[in-house]
Amino acid sequence: MKKLTLLAIALCVVFAWGCSKKVQTEPEVVVVEETETTETVVKDPMDLYKAEYDALPVSHTVTKGECLWWISEYKHIYNDPFMWPLIYKANRDKIKNPDLIYPGQEFEIPRYGFDLEEVKASRKEAGAPWKALEPGTEAMIPAEMRAALGYSF
Repeated sequence: MKKLTLLAIALCVVFAWGCSKKVQTEPEVVVVEETETTETVVKDPMDLYKAEYDALPVSHTVTKGECLWWISEYKHIYNDPFMWPLIYKANRDKIKNPDLIYPGQEFEIPRYGFDLEEVKASRKEAGAPWKALEPGTEAMIPAEMRAALGYSF
């Protein structure tokens, strides 16, 4: 009985470790531009977000130990693990089974070409709670979608 209890505890620790990982957030940076007349011009926050979003990578090379959940959780990808089906759908020719991806595979990261309903369907497919099908405020989504959801920039 003692061995069985220790085995159960060990399995709980292994499963608790699981496929989750902490995401480090970076402080918000405001860019101020100087013009020739020495006036200070502060850019519109939506334009800053668009520039930041457009600078995000459009592909990702899988490294050992990664899964689609982790990849979509990276801040420079979507910063939302429940959005992994978007990556899967964009790379069906390379991914036969979403549970089996291999180091060295290069996946396209869709940035545009999807709407809020597709994001909600992907989040639902990934197991997001039905009350939280909209992406969170920290998710990296197109600026227009972010504005439509009423999120700040």
